[in-house]
Amino acid sequence: MRTQTNVHDGLGKIIQQARRNTLGDILARTTDRFPAKIAITYKGKEVTYQELDNIVNQTAHAFIADGMKKGDMITLMSKNSLDFIVVNFALARVGAVFIPINYMLGKEDVSYILEHAGSIGLIASDEYVDLLDQASEQLHIQFKYQLGAVHVMREGWKAFNEIRIGQPISRVENEVYDEDLCHVLYTSGTESRPKGVMLTHKSIVSEYVSCIVDGKVEADDVFIHALPLYHSAQLHVFLGPSIYAGCSGVILDKASPEKILKTVEESGATQLFCPPTVWIALLRHPDFNKRDLSTLQKCYYGAAIMPKEILRELSERLPHARLWNLYGQTEVAPLATVLQPEDQLRKLGSAGLPSLNVQTKIVDENDQEVTRGEIGEIVHRTPHAMVGYLHDPNKTKEAFRNGWFHSGDLGVMDEEGYVTIIDRKKDMINTGGVNVSSREVEELIYQLDGVSEVAVISLPDPYWIEAVSAIIVPKKDSVLTREIVEAYCKDRLSTFKIPKYIAFTENLPKNPSGKVLKRSLREQYQGWSENSNE
Repeated sequence: MRTQTNVHDGLGKIIQQARRNTLGDILARTTDRFPAKIAITYKGKEVTYQELDNIVNQTAHAFIADGMKKGDMITLMSKNSLDFIVVNFALARVGAVFIPINYMLGKEDVSYILEHAGSIGLIASDEYVDLLDQASEQLHIQFKYQLGAVHVMREGWKAFNEIRIGQPISRVENEVYDEDLCHVLYTSGTESRPKGVMLTHKSIVSEYVSCIVDGKVEADDVFIHALPLYHSAQLHVFLGPSIYAGCSGVILDKASPEKILKTVEESGATQLFCPPTVWIALLRHPDFNKRDLSTLQKCYYGAAIMPKEILRELSERLPHARLWNLYGQTEVAPLATVLQPEDQLRKLGSAGLPSLNVQTKIVDENDQEVTRGEIGEIVHRTPHAMVGYLHDPNKTKEAFRNGWFHSGDLGVMDEEGYVTIIDRKKDMINTGGVNVSSREVEELIYQLDGVSEVAVISLPDPYWIEAVSAIIVPKKDSVLTREIVEAYCKDRLSTFKIPKYIAFTENLPKNPSGKVLKRSLREQYQGWSENSNE
């Protein structure tokens, strides 16, 4: 039976309001269930769900009093903080669009995002106020709020902590609905300019449900939120779902291994997410064996491919913890597949099965599903998915061709439906006309004694066109040479897969979410020749 109510008429809007499930609603429901429970701890300050909801409500009222409206584009630049969370939920209650951006970006990139998004509001912690002022010189900005300020400190800016003074704690009841735009997240991407991923309330909340079910999130869990919240992994796979489920969370302003390990012990944390690079840093830190980590029950990795040797080491050194591999990308808010604890060794290296609200298949260049076991592009159908790239209908059309979201990742699906990531399309190396997976070579080199981290990239070569190249971070006090690495690879890899160039470095460039910046490595080593290895 078809519905008889027009969603645009008065009754239709009333019904939508009664049925809605927006980002602002999930905090309200959790507060009604657990008002006295600790929601967030930040720098030693504990905030209950009722207190958090009150602050969010006052902030939303203050935004509206300043003239902010539904649909306004508002940009935030800040490290992790309690204010970050307040802004996120307050904007959701107003119906404004939240645009958290990478605080490591320079003026040019920030200016591009502000102009591209049509941002009319800026919210920033003190250290980024000057940058945002410079980046927005040519733009018409209506709202400027400085986080952490008790009094106005910069001309044209309001002190964020002052605006809510005197505002009511009643919940704002704007007309905000499930399919309204909620967040625009700019991808770090491989192209010259980032793309703005548009996520509706429905995209985000349906993804939270998948995270809670497949990540076994429970109300008595204690999360540590250490990775940057501007990134969809920490924001939408862990922070949002933990608040939806009524967990307690500890906010760290940076992913320092020493601080993470100390916080696990002091807070009795049950859950921790880190990308592989941060897990490696934790395992190598001297405090790993000194701190009591026995409360950790659920450990998650993702955002990049976990080397198998590191996964084995993690399992051995945290025997009481269960492990999850979470795979996806910003465009699906970002969870797509999950490898459960019971499959970690049975399906070593796999990204798991499609999550609760996701359907996944592997297709060829013509978008035809391939035979199980064959390599192809990973595509999804899911309510998690973005509704498009902001102001870019052509890229949106390409991403959603034939009614599936195309991930740009290459993978295989086995007979049981488990997906294994082969590589990003951009990280496949075509050397002498033959494709080599950078991941395969990395996995092998990680098994060599003395290797702490490795990134395998493509570098220009006059003969091979693209040369397999390995950039290696040795373990402390280890002795590694090009000859040792070459000999190890020759015994275990086909000739065309052996790195032509090998370099050693103290660290690999990473973004705040822990992903190795292979594009930066390619630029850094662009001028190499064979003489560079001598």
